[in-house]
Amino acid sequence: MPADYLKRILNAKVYDVAVESPLEAAPQLSARTGNSILLKREDTQSVFSFKLRGAYNKMANLPPKALAKGVIAASAGNHAQGVALSAQRLGCRAVIVMPVTTPQVKIDAVRARDAEVVLFGESFTDAYNHAKELERRQKLTFVHPFDDPDVIAGQGTIAMEILRQHNGPLDAIFVAVGGGGLISGVAAYIKQLRPEIRIVGVQTHDSDAMMQSVARGRRVTLPDVGLFSDGTAVKLVGEETFRLTRKYVDDFIAVDTDAICAAIKDVFQDTRSVLEPAGALAVAGAKHYLAQHRWKDKTVVAVACGANMNFDRLRFVSERAEVGEAREAVFAVTMPEQRGSFRRFCELIGSRSVTEFNYRMSNAQQAHVFVGLEISAPGESTRIAANFRRNGFTALDLTQDEVSKTHLRHMIGGGSGIVENELLYRFEFPERPGALMRFLSSMSPNWNISLFNYRNQGADYGRILVGLQVPPADKKTFAAFLQELGYRHWDESANPAYRLFLR
Repeated sequence: MPADYLKRILNAKVYDVAVESPLEAAPQLSARTGNSILLKREDTQSVFSFKLRGAYNKMANLPPKALAKGVIAASAGNHAQGVALSAQRLGCRAVIVMPVTTPQVKIDAVRARDAEVVLFGESFTDAYNHAKELERRQKLTFVHPFDDPDVIAGQGTIAMEILRQHNGPLDAIFVAVGGGGLISGVAAYIKQLRPEIRIVGVQTHDSDAMMQSVARGRRVTLPDVGLFSDGTAVKLVGEETFRLTRKYVDDFIAVDTDAICAAIKDVFQDTRSVLEPAGALAVAGAKHYLAQHRWKDKTVVAVACGANMNFDRLRFVSERAEVGEAREAVFAVTMPEQRGSFRRFCELIGSRSVTEFNYRMSNAQQAHVFVGLEISAPGESTRIAANFRRNGFTALDLTQDEVSKTHLRHMIGGGSGIVENELLYRFEFPERPGALMRFLSSMSPNWNISLFNYRNQGADYGRILVGLQVPPADKKTFAAFLQELGYRHWDESANPAYRLFLR
């Protein structure tokens, strides 16, 4: 009930562990978008995430007998740290079940707060199921990461603070959505007091369970989820969070990995703080939404909800931010192998900054160039490619091509000629010791590896581009291999950049 949630939020017990996080202007980002963008800095909490609010409120409201027996949670990150800190403050036992794929830095952070860590399974679902079994056997209380009224109310205190900190007109609040706990609490509070403020949920294209569920009017279970924004990688949203989100949230928008990387850079430039991908999701959504709806002179808030970033992941973020900001475009250009062609092509580039340039003679008649150029606005890459074509060069705009951005730009060097029965596949899998060898050992010895590129970006996942010579008679066996392996995969055999540079 709305009044019930309003009362729950107003009486939530969060400030024993949480601080009232700042609501700060983002001047550079605001100037670029033509709007006033404010950042609700939940990354400044002691565990660098909003999650401690809901966890503590849930635990502080437990009966003394239940608290004395202890709590249990399943999490690979921010919720785990929130539960561990809350247990430390309340003086109770905390057991956190984490997937074996959890990075050591996160395991150490939880143990540093005196929580017991149990490593089990390879996914959140495995850890969750094991936690529920331990809850039953050890008579612990399960602290759900999102689908619990007390957890939702704890997260809703963020909305209470926003209205207290900003008394003027406010057009929209953008909130990252995973299981829905944060947006449910924010929306339930805002819509009771300031219903004119739009609440916009932001998800990634490959982890949009809430968007799909609201669109279909029922909870939808995703077969798999993207791994980059791991804090919002939820296959099935909660029952209560779905009810509240469906009732109170005005709109949704989905963004991709490049947009998130660009948002991380945007926030760094304005605050000198580094958000994690899920933490920057609302900022990426706000940018996209403002541009899509052509909003100008509006005032909006983006909840910067977390900053538990693996340092090694910054290499990937930096690499992809330029594309996400529409500041780099990538092209494959074919030029005739004749005197003056190379010079003429360079003259077309003109004074633009070149971010990458790879040249390879293909044969006596033509050569291929893989080139990255600095641009200043979305859509500019299309005009540049058209200009190349008008001047006699075959050009492919690869700015949105995942194979080119992740793998091919590191592999330029010429094709191998015709490779018989070659299939090209891209794989993404949770990074852990032995993951790559598991992939290699699971393949049939009858399939020759004709191309291989492994990209570990220092993140929680690895990326492989592999060419395999699979005889036509083995197509069914190959399909069974893909199914059994269980990694997310994409068939890239028809990718034009691959055919141009690596065939």
